[in-house]
Amino acid sequence: MKKRDKRTNKQAHERNADSETSRRYRLQPDEVGMLEQFRRIKEEAEAAGLDVDSVRSGWIKSEDASLYFKNPNYKTPEQIGIEVMGKELLEEFKDYAPKYPTIKRNKSKDGHLLIVDPADIHIGKLCTAYETGADYNENIAVKRVLEGVKGLLDKSNGFNIDKILFVAGNDILHTDTPNKTTKGTQVEQDGTWYGNFLTAKKLYVDIIEMLIQVADVEMVFNPSNHDYQSGFFLAQTIEAHFNNSKNVTFDVSIAHRKYSVYGNSLIMTTHGDGAKQIDLGSLMSVEAKEHWAGAEHRYAYTHHVHHKSSKDYINISVETLRSPSPADSWHATKGFISKEAVEAFIHSKENGQVARLTHFY
Repeated sequence: MKKRDKRTNKQAHERNADSETSRRYRLQPDEVGMLEQFRRIKEEAEAAGLDVDSVRSGWIKSEDASLYFKNPNYKTPEQIGIEVMGKELLEEFKDYAPKYPTIKRNKSKDGHLLIVDPADIHIGKLCTAYETGADYNENIAVKRVLEGVKGLLDKSNGFNIDKILFVAGNDILHTDTPNKTTKGTQVEQDGTWYGNFLTAKKLYVDIIEMLIQVADVEMVFNPSNHDYQSGFFLAQTIEAHFNNSKNVTFDVSIAHRKYSVYGNSLIMTTHGDGAKQIDLGSLMSVEAKEHWAGAEHRYAYTHHVHHKSSKDYINISVETLRSPSPADSWHATKGFISKEAVEAFIHSKENGQVARLTHFY
């Protein structure tokens, strides 16, 4: 009886194994061929001393045929340079990170998320009241933002804040190289590019040190059109600075759109110079598909245009944010003038966005 039981169990195990194998995805012949071709490309690149991601296209030749290919994993030298330099900087800066004591907090069932989003600060932007009606420079930018963040924290006092989402990037710097944006647009600049960078670094450190006194902080970085590279390096530097703090987490990749989850809210932040607003819901369903179905509330906070707007689409609510910086000469001449402010939003775990906070200047 025992021998029959063992044999029966073994047969059942084999059937289960066969069933599990049958459920596994089997590569089709053409897919096997594609993998073999990519392996050939990789081998050829390595034989030539190249990283396969740096090969844009090429030819695979045999005695009977020649095949031209384009590498879907190709990365431009700029993309590779940004990634490599970012990693090297991050590892080096971590060695000099200051020590931050861990702040222990009690978990709260009725807590709220505070999104602090000082958008389009443009440190290095130069405006004069004589020409545009308002003064703005490096020092005014810092003063305004610190005053604004403090004002937003004061306005949030009536809520039990158990997490803060700090949105960084979004044209924190006015230029990427001396007197020029990333694409080479010539602009008037207050101060030097490196002085602006150091000023922005201190500003972000001061803000995060202020925020962690209230709740743990998650910083997300949105790349932008004025300072695509400098903004990325700045975000990496801030992450390294807080390497020894357990109360701050980071998402500072070069990805254009970032996602955060709080309760049943799925939140996207993006600069706003990329995809159209009407497409953001569809992009969210693909890029954050693991959270999409479980989210009852979906939001996208965008920037770039320096004025306030809010629109509900079928599957997402989209808001654009104001900027603390006034119009410069070109924008003032064209009539692109809007109210200056920094903004924040409060989300509950169950009901999504429940409050908007604005600090005007």
